[in-house]
Amino acid sequence: MTYLLNIDEAIDRKFLVSKTLKGQAEAGNIIHVMDAENSSNSVLVTYRVSHYNERFHDYQDYTVKFENVAQFCKWAQPDNFIARNYENLNIKDIQHYIKIKNRSFTTFCLPLILIAAVIIWVLFLAVLPLPKTVGIILSVLLTIGAAVGILMVFKKQKKQEKMRLYSKISSGWGVVID
Repeated sequence: MTYLLNIDEAIDRKFLVSKTLKGQAEAGNIIHVMDAENSSNSVLVTYRVSHYNERFHDYQDYTVKFENVAQFCKWAQPDNFIARNYENLNIKDIQHYIKIKNRSFTTFCLPLILIAAVIIWVLFLAVLPLPKTVGIILSVLLTIGAAVGILMVFKKQKKQEKMRLYSKISSGWGVVID
């Protein structure tokens, strides 16, 4: 998903790194974009890791080069929730949040629905000794049920992950979210 139309919009903003690149900030770090240039064939971004972990001990400036703005947006995304609460979360929590947040219908639901459909159809048409019409009707119904169930799990996981992080952040306030 592209968040920026022009790389100049990224200057002086904070982003959550969602994909680890060699020699750059790892996924889960918050970066502050110091400068960004758009040349004819690349995008050059200078940034500083805002909140550093064991790997980044100082406030050194880093530079990363992308072919276009869309690649930058895949690498780093604006996320005010994590940026505001970064000190209360550890890197594993943030990386798990990124993994759940970046799931989409095509990357998570569709493969599971296809696998479930293949298993259901093979089971009811080839393995179980049922009449063909009964097997087809049951296969269609169970495939629809599996698709609905997978979609419900998909939506519930996204909501639960956000609630888990809210609960972790609010534990210092004495608020418990179930």
